[in-house]
Amino acid sequence: STMPLTRPTSHIPDAAWTSGFREMTEPWKGAVGCLGVAVFFAMTIGIISWQALEQSPEEWVLRGHAGGMLWERRRGALLLRALPAGRTVAVIAVGGVPATEPPPPRDRCWHDGGQFCYAWEEDAELRLSLEPPPAPATECYGVRWTPLRPDVMLKDCFSMANVSWYGGASIRAQRWPLNGAESHAQPFVSGDFSENPAGYGPVSERYFLGSTGVTVTVVPDVPLFLSLESNRHFCLETPAGRAAVPLRYLLCISPDVAAAHRHAQTLRLSPPRRSPIWRYYGPAGSAAKIKRGLRSLAKRLKRHHLQEGVLALGERCTAILAAADHVPSERRKRHDSTRAWDPSLIKPLQLSITLSPYTSIASPLFLRSLRDSEAASYWLSLQPRLGGCSVPLLTTWKGRLCARLNVTSEAALSWYLARARHLRQALGAAYVVFEGAEGNAFLEQAIPPPAELVGDRYTGALAEALATLGNATVISAGAR
Repeated sequence: STMPLTRPTSHIPDAAWTSGFREMTEPWKGAVGCLGVAVFFAMTIGIISWQALEQSPEEWVLRGHAGGMLWERRRGALLLRALPAGRTVAVIAVGGVPATEPPPPRDRCWHDGGQFCYAWEEDAELRLSLEPPPAPATECYGVRWTPLRPDVMLKDCFSMANVSWYGGASIRAQRWPLNGAESHAQPFVSGDFSENPAGYGPVSERYFLGSTGVTVTVVPDVPLFLSLESNRHFCLETPAGRAAVPLRYLLCISPDVAAAHRHAQTLRLSPPRRSPIWRYYGPAGSAAKIKRGLRSLAKRLKRHHLQEGVLALGERCTAILAAADHVPSERRKRHDSTRAWDPSLIKPLQLSITLSPYTSIASPLFLRSLRDSEAASYWLSLQPRLGGCSVPLLTTWKGRLCARLNVTSEAALSWYLARARHLRQALGAAYVVFEGAEGNAFLEQAIPPPAELVGDRYTGALAEALATLGNATVISAGAR
């Protein structure tokens, strides 16, 4: 018989089993590995995002007692902040460097707590420093930008948002405060509006005062460009080129705007102190109304703590008070029920009066001179060809027909100076302003002037005489 074949029942080889198991588990290991890498990257991105969100957009770079400087990362700007209230008093957008690159937490001057230094490679270096304060409640910071390449133009722009700025330069369309002014970037030098209407005028001051109690004072020996963008900012710039120089200025913070202006005068970099001038535009119908108006204006200024400065009277108001001064005392008592003018009523404010070499032909002063042969020589006159009396040379001044002082007459100059001294004393004026010294009344009417008044000699002769009145004399005149 045939025996059935018996199949071998041997085990699967170990090598084959292990290989198969590995092939089965490799995809799972790969999946787990990929998942781990993905989780790692997700955690890394999350941590970075969390740090970015948690990181403050502002960073202290220099801190004092009354305030400090911060760097704002988003706008690339310097902030001046008052302490302890934390009120931002100035925002300065920087230009000429990659402002989006923030300074590091620790600067190159970390060993000196009174300074902060940082350099943008091949562009510019910024150095902030605490400066000696002019007063206990005021703190000052020196700002110095140094270009590292000749073609770098440094530019700092001071925001006008929530700040009213004063100072700077005069412009043809003057604005006060200068927030409403507009001017393209141009050299910050005084100029003549008749030659350059879009330029800066005769008044230029490297000093800016903010309503938040901050002052900006630029050192005088730095070439400077100034631009004004209405209701946005004003910018200080230095010209680029081979002669590129640092941009340097001083930032000071005080409790209020009055203290800021007062303390700025004691700084070495500040301009000479100038008292604010408050021009009187009140009632001017009579001497009594002018006196009441001056007292009222002085009270309002004192109420707002603006009692320092000068109350300025225009020529018309000065003439009215001068005419009242010549009224006999009995008549003055009968027609003027107000008390006599007392300069102490406006103290500590001071008074300035305005005079000119012109006199209206309708004024009592001119009419009296017609009855006095000596006084008739006080005015510029035309000499008749065939003898006879001279005729006053009439000209127009502020819309009125006037006679003009004869500066070639010693008697006329002596009378005019004596009158100015008398009015200054009688009205208690601290300053006397003289207008209308320029121009040639003869040439204006196509009349050949006498030899002693050719060209601008009238202006020179009058200015020389007025200078004898002392340092409280202000002469406003223009000459070729």
